[in-house]
Amino acid sequence: MTDPSASGLLESGLVVGDDGRARCFWGGSTPDYVPYHDDEWGRPVHGDDRLFERMTLEAFQSGLAWITILRKRPAFRAAFAGFSIAAVAAFDERDAARLMADTGIVRNRMKVDAALANARVAADLPGGLSELLWSYAPSPRPPRPATRADVPAQTPESKAMAKDLKKRGFRFVGPTTAYALMQATGMVDDHVAGCWVPPLGADPVA
Repeated sequence: MTDPSASGLLESGLVVGDDGRARCFWGGSTPDYVPYHDDEWGRPVHGDDRLFERMTLEAFQSGLAWITILRKRPAFRAAFAGFSIAAVAAFDERDAARLMADTGIVRNRMKVDAALANARVAADLPGGLSELLWSYAPSPRPPRPATRADVPAQTPESKAMAKDLKKRGFRFVGPTTAYALMQATGMVDDHVAGCWVPPLGADPVA
């Protein structure tokens, strides 16, 4: 059997990059992922508009590779008015047609309609989107997964979040998408144990 470390991939699900740092199995798979993995993924995100952006992008990612969405993120931000909930909630059929003609984003009518509908629901939330989503963050925060195999696709919290969101009228946010949102926005910390990115509250690694 080939030594897994020969290609930089360790049995735990870590990848050792050219800089000598061990990253989660996906974080070093392409140069575009490195800054996202190192600086964004798993770091707490608060604020209604910022979380609406992450929710929308995760919904557009459904059925696609995240790298596709990440590379298109600047175009998505331009197309969706910086993901201002108030602005997107006011989009009309002309905006939907504009979005469907925008080659810079993923042109899927069901997902476009869902993004507009979700903005309208989010705009009417009494406490705001951030408060609602973060109410499903597990407490205390679970320990980091020991290996790649220990990273779940969904959890009781993500199932509860998805059920609540659907009841409120949100679309394209099932339990798996909800958990991906929780991972990306730091509601959980699913960096594999041994990843160089320090856990929240830990001293930065030089």
